[in-house]
Amino acid sequence: MTKGNSTKITDELYRYMLDHNPPLDPVQRGLVATTYAKFPDVAGMQSAEEQGPLLAFLVRLTGARHIVEVGTFTGFSALSMAQALPADGRLIACDVSEEWTEYGRQAWEEAGVADRIELRIAPALETLRAMPTEPHIDMAYVDADKESQIAYWEELVPRLRPGGLIVTDNTLYHGTVLDESATGSAAGVRAFNDHVSADARMDSVLLAISDGLTLSRKR
Repeated sequence: MTKGNSTKITDELYRYMLDHNPPLDPVQRGLVATTYAKFPDVAGMQSAEEQGPLLAFLVRLTGARHIVEVGTFTGFSALSMAQALPADGRLIACDVSEEWTEYGRQAWEEAGVADRIELRIAPALETLRAMPTEPHIDMAYVDADKESQIAYWEELVPRLRPGGLIVTDNTLYHGTVLDESATGSAAGVRAFNDHVSADARMDSVLLAISDGLTLSRKR
């Protein structure tokens, strides 16, 4: 099997791509810079720069008004999605770190979207299981601990409206998904990818965007 027309993304081509996408605004740009300055060892957990405009595009494309984010870190992805919500839209952001999310809170305030975001500091499974069980979520973004991804999925799918979207990050996990003997997070991602591709409730595509991005639409 060949890669067909796949193009190798060099640094120069990556910059070209960013230059031809919607630019980050000053608040987004400042939050990205702050994240790398304050948390250099884990800044890679932040969604890639191109994913901000993509997430905003998907919010508008789906007409989402109720979004759930599993894994907020310093708040870049939540900021990007909240900016695309209508004024009465709401985003529930799930994370366990007051330290990381405090930078998100500051950026959301600065961007004027803090009233659209409800941050819940608790294990995400507890937050998801406390939500109404009927389908009411328009869109979800999952970028958290990989060993729990199937559990998050199983809480989200029944609560997702028909036509709703789940976006899952890191589904190529640095290429380690190819290792059948993988353990830990890599094994979690492998199991998740198999679970998603076999789920008849959803239509899913895995794309080579950043570290792998899976888009899943409820039938």
